[in-house]
Amino acid sequence: MLALTIIPTEGGPEIPPALIIPFGLLLLLIATMPLAPAKLKHLWEHYYPHVAVTLGLLVAGWYLVGMPAGERIIGHTLHEYFSFICLIGSLFVVAGGIHLKVKGEGTPLANVAFLAVAAVVTNFIGTTGASMLLIRPWIRVNKYRISAFHIVFFIFIVSNCGGALTPIGDPPLFLGYLRGVPFFWLVEHAILPWTFVNGLLLGAFYVFDRHSFSKVAATVRSHATQEHETWSCDGMINVLFLLAIIVGVFLPAEYFIREAVLLGAALASYNLTPKPVHQENHFNFAPVKEVAWLFLGIFLTMMPALGYLEKHGKETGLTKPAQYYYATGSLSAVLDNAPTYLNFLKLAEVTFVTETPEEIAAGGGDYDKRAVAQLLKTAPQFVVALSLGAVFFGAMTYIGNGPNFMVKSIAESSGVKVPTFFGFLFKYSLPILLPILVLAAWLFI
Repeated sequence: MLALTIIPTEGGPEIPPALIIPFGLLLLLIATMPLAPAKLKHLWEHYYPHVAVTLGLLVAGWYLVGMPAGERIIGHTLHEYFSFICLIGSLFVVAGGIHLKVKGEGTPLANVAFLAVAAVVTNFIGTTGASMLLIRPWIRVNKYRISAFHIVFFIFIVSNCGGALTPIGDPPLFLGYLRGVPFFWLVEHAILPWTFVNGLLLGAFYVFDRHSFSKVAATVRSHATQEHETWSCDGMINVLFLLAIIVGVFLPAEYFIREAVLLGAALASYNLTPKPVHQENHFNFAPVKEVAWLFLGIFLTMMPALGYLEKHGKETGLTKPAQYYYATGSLSAVLDNAPTYLNFLKLAEVTFVTETPEEIAAGGGDYDKRAVAQLLKTAPQFVVALSLGAVFFGAMTYIGNGPNFMVKSIAESSGVKVPTFFGFLFKYSLPILLPILVLAAWLFI
C-alpha cells in the first residue's frame, strides 16, 4: 500500500507530494517504452491501458476518499479529458477519410510550397490530422529521391511547428482553449515567431532539397514528370465534416453540445467514406486507441501535480518568459507536450495572477477560465512563451509529440530509411532546429 505523507499547505486542500509519483511514472513509461528491448516493448504494447488506468484510479481513489470536494475535481478533469479526446479523435477520423493523389515529382520549390501550405493547414485540422493526411502524398511526390531529411522536416513543420496558432493546431493549445485562452489569441500574439521559425525551417529544407535534387540524374527527373499521374482528392465529403468540427469547437461546452457535434462529424465521416479511401490510407483506430487510454491516465494522475503547483508554484523561481519557454520546451521534447503545457500554465497562474484562488472562486463561474483571463491581462507574454515552447520543442525528438512516431512508422512501412532516435536528435534537431528556436526566443520571447 502506498504510504502518503500529508504536507500542510495554506489556503486550501492539502496535496501529498507522493501522489505526484504516478504522474511522473506514467510519463516516464510513455517516453522510454518505445525504445525498450523487444520483449519489454511488447509487454508495454499489450498492457499499457491497464497501467494507465490503474495509476489513474489510484489517484482518483485518493481524491474521492481524502480530498474535500474530490468528486468535483475528478468530474471537471474527466469533462476536460472527454472534450480533448473528442477533438483529437474526430480530426483523426475525418482526415483519415481524405486521400490525396499528387502529380509528377517534387522539385525543391514545389516541396517548399507543399510544406508551407501544410503549415497553415495544420492550424485547421491539427498536427495529427495534417500528418496523417499529407505524409503519404509527401512520400509519393518525392518517390524517386525520398531521403531521411524529407521525413525529418515534415515532422518539424507539419507534425509540430506549423500548428502553433490555433487550439485545433496542437493538443496543448486546445487544452489552453478549454481553460479559457481565446481561440484567436495566439494568432494575434504569436504570428511573428510562428512565421520566423517556420520560414527558417523552410529555408533550411530548401538547402537540403536543392542539393538532393541536383544529384538526381536528369533522365530520372524527366521520367518522373512524364508519368501519367493526375491531381485528385478522394473522400471530399469529409471537407464538410471538417468544417463541422471547426464550427463545433466554438459551440458552448454546456450539456456536451460541442462534443456531440464533434462525435457526430466523426461518426458520419467513418460511415460515409468509401472503403477504398480508408484502405488507401491504411486507416485504423490503433493510434486513437493508444492516445485515449494513455491520456485517461495522464489526466487523472496529473490532478495532484496541478494542485501542488497551485500551492507551491511561486517557489520554482521562474520569473521570465524565456525561462518558461525553455522549461516548457525542454520537458516537451522528451515528455508529452499537453500535460507539460497545462502544468506550466498553472504555474504561471499562481505566480502572476494577483487575485488569490479564494477571490477568483468567489467571483463565480468557471474557476480555471477566470484565472486564465486574469493571467492573459497581467502576463500575456508568459502564455505566449509556454505555448510556443510546448509546440515548437515537441519536434526535437520522436517522443515529443504523438504524430512524430506515426509519421516515422508510415515512412518506414513505405520503405523510407529514417533516422534512429539519436540520429534524429544529433543529426537534425540539435544542429538545425534548436538554433532556430533559440534565435526565435532571443528575438520574440
